[in-house]
Amino acid sequence: MARQEDGSYVISTYREIRDTLNDPHLSSDLRNLSRPPSVEGGATSSFIHKDPPEHDRLRHTAMRHFGPPHTPGLVTGLEGFLTASVGSLIDDVAGKERIDIVDDFAFPLPVTVICHLLGVPREDEPRFHLWVHDIMNSVDYDPETDPKERLDKGVQARKDVRQCLVGLVEQRHGRPVDDLLGRLADDDGPDGRMTDAEIVATAKLLLIAGHETVVNLITNGMLTLLRHPHVLRRLRDDPDLVVPLVEELLRYEPPVHIIPWRAAYSDITVADTVIPKGSRIMLMLASGNRDPDRFHEPDRFDPDRRDNQHLGFGSGIHLCFGGPLARRETQIALTELVRRLDRPTLVTDPPPYRRSPVLRGPIHLHVEQGAD
Repeated sequence: MARQEDGSYVISTYREIRDTLNDPHLSSDLRNLSRPPSVEGGATSSFIHKDPPEHDRLRHTAMRHFGPPHTPGLVTGLEGFLTASVGSLIDDVAGKERIDIVDDFAFPLPVTVICHLLGVPREDEPRFHLWVHDIMNSVDYDPETDPKERLDKGVQARKDVRQCLVGLVEQRHGRPVDDLLGRLADDDGPDGRMTDAEIVATAKLLLIAGHETVVNLITNGMLTLLRHPHVLRRLRDDPDLVVPLVEELLRYEPPVHIIPWRAAYSDITVADTVIPKGSRIMLMLASGNRDPDRFHEPDRFDPDRRDNQHLGFGSGIHLCFGGPLARRETQIALTELVRRLDRPTLVTDPPPYRRSPVLRGPIHLHVEQGAD
């Protein structure tokens, strides 16, 4: 626990992060910060930026169509599509001497999967790939070094995504379609029907937050395996190893390193420190995952680790609701990459990383095949 010069508080140990994420006195609503930042105008916030009871209503409705107990077969039902999508991307690079795991594989995969899940028409999918690229490219925008066009393209892409999703949701009314947008638009469940704006916000959350998580998880995974060739060989010989391996990867090199803010509803005490109402609290997930008081030899990558209750997808009521899908995408991706790439080796180590302290992953991961 450390108070910063700007009055915010940083929490970096496992138990305190976990307890704070489960503390009902903590808010995810920007408006509860004493100095709230500016937000994207005209857009409805997704439920990750809301508190109970509104958060619970929206999350419960979304989860009715995204996983257990109401739709337990969603992820397993996508198994064939996930495997085919992974295989197609690997087919495209199989004969190349040098590939970029990010551009050639990890970046396009989750957009394809989420567009399929939402029910985006195939002819519209290329536009979503471009929009997501521009949005992600603007996340690290630095006004001192980057052209303003980079930021402007990201802002415009967010508007274009929202406008396209609005149109797709409107098409679902009165014409039920068995995709996620259609099921949400037709749901009069116990928590009430989502408004169109809430459906669009939920779809954007899946598309953007879900995309970035999977890109980093796959890329960090391949980088970690190439740095640990004995584990790569084990996975090639024993594909079942991928399940605990991905859990260890979520601990060892999580795709999200920091939850950049939470707000205190009232004065709260964390590790004997009183945090005043309205203070910004930053939670260092990656640090908590390497806490030696919680994990034995925390700096060692060990897919055989037991009791691996990591913070890779957060904790509490905002636990990543796309986690099961992200896990399965990554499990299939890493298994097939290891199986099908020909003696891959890193070209540059360390690779270039994105500037964001929140989202941890290489911008590019160049790999050569066929190395002796």
